[in-house]
Amino acid sequence: MNDQVIEADETKPLWGYVSKLSKTPGGGNNMIKCSLCDFSFNGSYTRVRAHLLQIKGEGVRSCPKVSSSKLVEFKKLDNEATLKIEISKKRKVPLPVSDEGNQTNKGLKLKGPLESSFNIQARDTLDCEIARMFYSSGLPFHLARSPYYRSAFSYAANTSNLSGYVPPTYNKLRGPLLSKERSHVENLLQPIRNLWSHKGVTIVSDGWSDPQRKSLINFMAINESGPMFLKSIDAFDDVKDKDFIARHMRDVIMKVGPNNVVQIITDNATVCKAAGMLIEVEFPSIYWTPCVVHTLNLALKNICAAKNTERNSVAYEQCSWISQIADDAIFIKNFIVGHSMRISMFNRFNSLKLLFIASTRFASTIVMLKRFKSLKKGLQKIVISDEWSSYKEDDVAKAQSVKETLLNDNWWMNVDYILAFTAPIYDVLRKTDTDMATLHLVYEMWDSMIENVRKVIFEHERKTEVEHSSFFEVVNSILIDRWTKSSTSLHCLAHSLNPR
Repeated sequence: MNDQVIEADETKPLWGYVSKLSKTPGGGNNMIKCSLCDFSFNGSYTRVRAHLLQIKGEGVRSCPKVSSSKLVEFKKLDNEATLKIEISKKRKVPLPVSDEGNQTNKGLKLKGPLESSFNIQARDTLDCEIARMFYSSGLPFHLARSPYYRSAFSYAANTSNLSGYVPPTYNKLRGPLLSKERSHVENLLQPIRNLWSHKGVTIVSDGWSDPQRKSLINFMAINESGPMFLKSIDAFDDVKDKDFIARHMRDVIMKVGPNNVVQIITDNATVCKAAGMLIEVEFPSIYWTPCVVHTLNLALKNICAAKNTERNSVAYEQCSWISQIADDAIFIKNFIVGHSMRISMFNRFNSLKLLFIASTRFASTIVMLKRFKSLKKGLQKIVISDEWSSYKEDDVAKAQSVKETLLNDNWWMNVDYILAFTAPIYDVLRKTDTDMATLHLVYEMWDSMIENVRKVIFEHERKTEVEHSSFFEVVNSILIDRWTKSSTSLHCLAHSLNPR
């Protein structure tokens, strides 16, 4: 056997002195050849041990090439392997003994009528067994709140003819039981499928990455009966161009039925738009609609993180101060969480935590500033405390900068202003980011949203309706531009068919 096999199983070191010639049909044995005496025999590791350690009665002859010194060496290897196996075995830890079930050397504690009738000792033992399962397997405690968890144990405890029942094994759970549950769910979803031809269907597609950074694309079918998961594809090794996405869109449409599909919704990425155009050409009755929530998020990014480019110079000039406020907040957060002592001070003055918001989260800047506003008093108490003043480290200059920012009333006024004029946008984003149908509301909500943004900006700048606001013109142009790129005739039609 080669060195690779020896490394793979240190509990069977004698494999290294034989070679596996072939697998024996109909069993787990192999045709084995001794590397010392070239003797070939059929068997498993048990016979390898018997051959090399000169053990009689195992159906194989002893190796004549094993000298006394070699036998001592083999036995040492075998003993070390046996010791490793014993050490690696999980030892059963006894359960904690309750007062009701405790038996001392002084004698057996007699059960009272209450303990006997309710079998309290057995109940307590079962509780300990369940608790041990949670602790040893790292199961989250909120699993105990699952109705299925409670119903499973209640059924087992209250069914009299389950004596000798053994829970399903690993393979049974991941195999036949999983297939059975899937078939059951498919049958439960059939009534929803039956309504697709009457009510129509919207197909929603979204891409995301799992913890291993593998790219996945989900497809769901949605109508007034609710959402239904259709499929998920692993696109890790694929080039996600328009043809790739359009091909999978087409497969889903054919599965649902082209006559049942009204629209397909994706994000606003260029490749998704191009794929949507291909679908519209192939299926004239199906619309491609960009996601409203993603559109609003892009609008907020254009406002809160304006890019400094020649083409975007006007917007950058008017909105760069927002980016500066957001950068200050990120700097403060990173400074506080960058050291255990600063985190300890923060926790003493605040009940809420600082949020670690992913850049992919919708309205990430707004969410972060909303949390800062909630933490305002606690953050200010930290930097004026004696602990902050006496805290000496190599970041004294940064600590002073954080203190000046958090005690700056103008900085907090700017935070309040950002949250105020973006509140209408954020509210529409939250209302449309639900499972409820909002297509018929988008047209009016967008119009009202712009008007509410205008009111906040004009009130802050103390301008009348007839006056001009450069900042509002930039914000308005961003919102109008995003609406122009994302609106479809479906929005107008849905609005017309659902008047208020």
